[in-house]
Amino acid sequence: MVLEVRPEEYLAKIDEQRIPLTVRELALLAALSERRGRIVTRQELYEAVWNRPFRKDDRSVDVYVRKLRHKLELAVPEWRFIHTHFGFGYRFEPELSHVFHNTATGQ
Repeated sequence: MVLEVRPEEYLAKIDEQRIPLTVRELALLAALSERRGRIVTRQELYEAVWNRPFRKDDRSVDVYVRKLRHKLELAVPEWRFIHTHFGFGYRFEPELSHVFHNTATGQ
């Protein structure tokens, strides 16, 4: 599985399949993928994507993460890309879904 994120071209693809994302969703995917493997706070994501100071009561990041997850999972349901770390933030790390992994291995 190959994920390409090219914000300058307004393009995200998984194995040559275009993923229909809004400008904000694409910016969020780019911000997460640039920080692959590390937990990123909602504040850091908000400031990177919205280019404004973060307000603690703003749930925009959570809403857009949910939308982005849904679109990525529609494209490749056997993969999970964005992982929630409750109380900390989100981590971008493409991994096979446990449901698909356990079925494939018989575990």
